[in-house]
Amino acid sequence: MGAKVGKGGRGRRGGAFNDINITPFVDVMLVLLVVFMVTAPLLTTGLRIDLPNVQAANTPVKDARLLVTVTKEERIMFADKDVTDTIDQVLLESQRVQSERELYIRADKDARYGVVAKVVAAARASGVSSLNLLVQPELEEVPDESSAPTSPSKAD
Repeated sequence: MGAKVGKGGRGRRGGAFNDINITPFVDVMLVLLVVFMVTAPLLTTGLRIDLPNVQAANTPVKDARLLVTVTKEERIMFADKDVTDTIDQVLLESQRVQSERELYIRADKDARYGVVAKVVAAARASGVSSLNLLVQPELEEVPDESSAPTSPSKAD
């Protein structure tokens, strides 16, 4: 694929190469890929929220656009916007909330109950049928299955 330089090409001692060596290029690209893969998660910024510790299962958030955050300063954030004074209106106007009928609420453990109750009331008034309160689950020790007594499971 390259141009032949000189009479002998590769056969001659000291002749030019016909092909480009792409090994250094691939090495550099792999190093850059690893650097970006390591640093990308570190670049995410967000609010510092201390969730209360309780014994509960971890609830995965399906969509961050359905997340309402109550900060320690009792500010209400929805989609990275401060909606403290307009939470009722914002939830009613949100097409995503209206179509999904689902909402996740995460509140700082030092936030007042009244602010969280205001968010819950606004969610119910906007027609949300699936309301999830996010908490920081405590890690509990799982007993060894061989020593734990077996009991029949109940279907909910």
